[in-house]
Amino acid sequence: MFSLAKAYKSYDPAAKSLVEIVLLYPGFRAVLAHRASHFLYQHRVPFIPRLLSEWSRWMNGVDIHPGAKLGKRIVIDHGLGLVIGETAIVGDSVILYQGVTLGGTRLSPGKRHPTLEDHVVVGAGAKILGNIVIGRCSRVGANSVVIRDVPPDSTVVGIPAVVLPKGVIFGQELHHDYII
Repeated sequence: MFSLAKAYKSYDPAAKSLVEIVLLYPGFRAVLAHRASHFLYQHRVPFIPRLLSEWSRWMNGVDIHPGAKLGKRIVIDHGLGLVIGETAIVGDSVILYQGVTLGGTRLSPGKRHPTLEDHVVVGAGAKILGNIVIGRCSRVGANSVVIRDVPPDSTVVGIPAVVLPKGVIFGQELHHDYII
């Protein structure tokens, strides 16, 4: 919990203290609730994981299925409307903004949601759909619709998203005003 709060503090210049993050940040609370519901889901506890997930969605405005796998230090910034589907995998040190959808495109069982590797940044309103991989250190532009794999160290923008060279540069994760 402490490393997660520190991740928020390092990525959000508006965060005044760790106490503020723990008590007042809905993305932080949603991730903590997900950790509990995911634990119960993995241990095949019926009903309770989904109940906890629904409670968290109602309280935080962030919808994370208990089956989704979230890495360490994930930051959900202004998470209202964010959706993460059942078979999604989110790596370590990923930043997700409001309105992001990690959604499925198939009704069949099995892996049907995206995988985001480590150090990915996903802009507000982006939709990443299907069993695709967003490569390590990549950036997805706001309101982009991604339906194909994205190689590591890339930036994708548009509908449908197209790949531009280069991705996230450490220390400039939040510089959305630059097309690298």
